[in-house]
Amino acid sequence: MTTTLTLDIEREIQRLQTPQIVELDQVRSLHTWLDNQRISRQPGRILGESRTGKTCGIKSYLMEHPPQQVSGVVPQVPVVVVQVPQDCSAKQLYTLIIEALQFRITKGTILDLRQRVYQLLNDCQVQMLVIDEADRIKSKIFADVRDIYDKLNIAVILVGTERLNAVINRDEQVKNRFLAYFQMGVLNSVQFEQTVAIWERDILRLPVPSNLTNKSILRLLRKKKRGYIGILDMILQQAAIVALRKGNFKIDLETLKEVMAGYG
Repeated sequence: MTTTLTLDIEREIQRLQTPQIVELDQVRSLHTWLDNQRISRQPGRILGESRTGKTCGIKSYLMEHPPQQVSGVVPQVPVVVVQVPQDCSAKQLYTLIIEALQFRITKGTILDLRQRVYQLLNDCQVQMLVIDEADRIKSKIFADVRDIYDKLNIAVILVGTERLNAVINRDEQVKNRFLAYFQMGVLNSVQFEQTVAIWERDILRLPVPSNLTNKSILRLLRKKKRGYIGILDMILQQAAIVALRKGNFKIDLETLKEVMAGYG
């Protein structure tokens, strides 16, 4: 006797596309470090190679500290996260902060934007400002970043690769304020297997087990993507979506190889 599975494919795909909190040891350690910086209102840095999970960990921390909205009252926003573009100017940085707080951008000079940002950060009782891809900020703009911490007593956290150190070290005033740091590393073999198991159980949640911790699958994933959480997340979520679109209820080896081939 066979059992026929019924599944709303589109709903499942939408679920897989939605960011979710992942309970990994490294992510929990990052969240603990961020809590310490936020509560003590101290600045710092998060460093790590690209795709080691820095942005994923920050997003999940933001989800754990959402804005508190009460009708007719300015929202309380404990944590603000912005991702800056290449060669980010002061105007772009201030605009991103205002947009992250979901307020309207007003025309004016850099001074006007700066004062509006200070006012909004104060009114919204922001405790922590996280600047992702911070090594993209123009060197002279770090003085503006430093002033946000100095004048508002907000924990400003800079996130980036090792290039961020070189940028910060150019200005002793900036360097001395961002001495505290958290290092995001690449997963070792045991952590990698545990992460794959957690992803299958808590993130993918397909109706039929894919047995992704099978040694041959683990070897394939590990060989191609080493210990990078960000890349692993991209591959497994895409593989799950491709499998569902094929009408399958699990990720088979053929589907996984198909998806991985597109990552080079």
